[in-house]
Amino acid sequence: MKKLISACLSGALVTALLSGCQSVDTINPKTEVHDYDFTFQVQPETFDITLTRNGVKEKVSKPLTPMRVTRFEQNQTQASWEYPDQKIRVNLTKQKTYLDVRIQSTGASKFEWPVLSGKSYTLPLWEGKQIPSRDPHWQAYLGGETYHFSEDFSMRFLAANLNRHAVVFIADDIFNDQVTFQNNPNLELHFSHEFPTINKKKTYGFRLYLTDQDPTQIVKIYRRHIQELGEFKSLVQKAKENRNVAKLFGAPHIYLWNDGILTDSDLRWQKLDPLLKGPTFGRMVEVLNANASDSGQELAQVIKSHTPGAWDRYQKQVIVRALNTALKLKTLYEPKHFPHPDKEARALLSKGIDKLSEQELYTLNKHLLKSALGESVTDVQTWGEGISNLIREMSRSGLNRAWIGLPNWADGLMNPVAVNTANKTGYLIGPYDSYHSIHKEQNMDWNTASFKDPILYERATITDVNGQKVKGFLGRGRKLNPTLSLPAVNQRVRDILKNGIAFNSWFVDCDATGEIYDDYTPEHLTTQAQDLQARLKRMNVIATRYRMVVGSEGGNDFASRVIAFAHGIETPVIAWSDKDMRQHKQSPYYIGAYWSQQGGTPDRFGKPVPIKERYQHIYLDPVYSIPLYKLVYNDSVITTHHWEWGSLKIKGEVSDRMLKELLYNVPPLYHVDERSWQKDKELISAFIKVWSPFHREAVQRELTSFNTLSPDRLVQETRFGKDMRVIANFSTHAYSYQGETIPAKSAVIYTGTQKQIFNAAQFDN
Repeated sequence: MKKLISACLSGALVTALLSGCQSVDTINPKTEVHDYDFTFQVQPETFDITLTRNGVKEKVSKPLTPMRVTRFEQNQTQASWEYPDQKIRVNLTKQKTYLDVRIQSTGASKFEWPVLSGKSYTLPLWEGKQIPSRDPHWQAYLGGETYHFSEDFSMRFLAANLNRHAVVFIADDIFNDQVTFQNNPNLELHFSHEFPTINKKKTYGFRLYLTDQDPTQIVKIYRRHIQELGEFKSLVQKAKENRNVAKLFGAPHIYLWNDGILTDSDLRWQKLDPLLKGPTFGRMVEVLNANASDSGQELAQVIKSHTPGAWDRYQKQVIVRALNTALKLKTLYEPKHFPHPDKEARALLSKGIDKLSEQELYTLNKHLLKSALGESVTDVQTWGEGISNLIREMSRSGLNRAWIGLPNWADGLMNPVAVNTANKTGYLIGPYDSYHSIHKEQNMDWNTASFKDPILYERATITDVNGQKVKGFLGRGRKLNPTLSLPAVNQRVRDILKNGIAFNSWFVDCDATGEIYDDYTPEHLTTQAQDLQARLKRMNVIATRYRMVVGSEGGNDFASRVIAFAHGIETPVIAWSDKDMRQHKQSPYYIGAYWSQQGGTPDRFGKPVPIKERYQHIYLDPVYSIPLYKLVYNDSVITTHHWEWGSLKIKGEVSDRMLKELLYNVPPLYHVDERSWQKDKELISAFIKVWSPFHREAVQRELTSFNTLSPDRLVQETRFGKDMRVIANFSTHAYSYQGETIPAKSAVIYTGTQKQIFNAAQFDN
């Protein structure tokens, strides 16, 4: 008897999204997994293991340099030995369809095994890659590089295609492991493990499986393993725990940018002229300079050079930016400069500025500026109205649901009406937050690195094995130890939500990237495992205690039970150290600064740029891409691009990324402001009209298979559950398949007996 998903999620919205609560077996039929039985032989001197099936022998690792062996014992199901010079003990145990490998340190600080040398590799690099060992693009990109297993691999397995089989290595855990790539002359993978002195666990190991050379088979072994460990939680289950999770089904991800609550349309410029050289703007210059803001110097220059009645665009931008910055300052108020505060301001001042919440402070400052600027500025109630109107227009344009990300929680606290509008529209909306770096001095422009507890910087930061403090992002400040962060997390989230801001989602930067540390600070020794558990705990607190739909950067699968969505699995950060992309502003590949001269979306996120050919092959080329992560977690975690690499960022790649978003069931990620929406709304609306209904259904199903249909690998197919599939043709010519024609640069979507064709070529930038 089939067990039904209970109908069970309360609320009409969730019930509708779950398609009448179809049976689990109908939505997610089980994929047959081919993990084969085998026998094994071992040469302990070189750690050379051979698996044999039907007479076919597969060497799972390249032999190591011969080592002295003692205490060797072997029978049909077990083998064990020691390397006394290396201070390593090895135990092998044959189970029904896998070989369990245990490597124990008896005093070693590091050991390297396995060394994979296959014809090709199936690796969970980001979403997933199929890498031929002789491919020049990958040899040039990976050769000589060392990757952290916890950070650079989205799941904890490796697979090598050997003679006739693939050998799958499922690692016990992700801690203190590295993978080094070497060209010798073909590409090899060298896996090594460190045994830190502060970590009592002195073993690492793998399960070795033998299967077909088929990405679906390789990764389904891993999915089954995760489910058997109880580490898999479906989106349907997550939606039962928090109904708002279902709002992600069919939702594009949109970062909404505005430079502040005031815009140039809120100012009556001619009436502002006589006030420019008065005490109000003088006070703003003073407090802006005191807070080390560039806005102060720019404002002073505009005040000095402005000709009455002649406002140019630059001067307006400076005034608007200065006003919006001043609105956030705790030091803005001084009685002699604001002698006539209105009723709302007086009520807040009576509480004492030091006792105001952040949202109340912004409200106070809005009313103070209005009282001082009078008729030269519109009514406070209308400030930020453009963002609310933009949200309504997105809804009218066919975006029935969306995840809205605010780059800073202050954007919401400054404009709670817009947050309410998004919530009432049926959208998820939440702030960007981070507990990654901590700065010694508070900085309003980098508020995620500012913490109220002054002792954290000295007493709660990470020390490396050499006794040096680990530097924060971009070399600023330090890294905060996650095991000591939870009180600060609770304090920050409570403070942000104190006045009832209608956030229903939360984006926590870095916690799902796998960037984890051993902390050698004597007062708080911390292993990587403890670091990771603390990151998961703080995300879980935000999800459960504060009822937020939580997402994070990266999305590596150790976080899959906690998060509902992730940014960076589909397109990660590309070439962080490439100077043409990051430093050389005259380069055509320069991706832009973290700000925009025109206001709105910073160039780093909104400026379309071409991508170098070498990176196109590695990150975008469908020939190498396979949906490994989706084959495991399509119905568990919703993944999309890193925010630097939104769907419209890369010139010449928009159509292919649309096809991939359909083929892989990936939400598009857009950066939107009032200006860019007018430019891109037709493209966005046309795609969402096709993508959203498909995603709503497909995201509740297991991605059951992935196939390449053409010899050049440019025509590919994915299947979701029993009756949904997509065929995408990335090539520039039509392809015939099973009596049907798949047009060039198109995706054909099959749902039951229905078929829909989406032509992406028309949208390329």
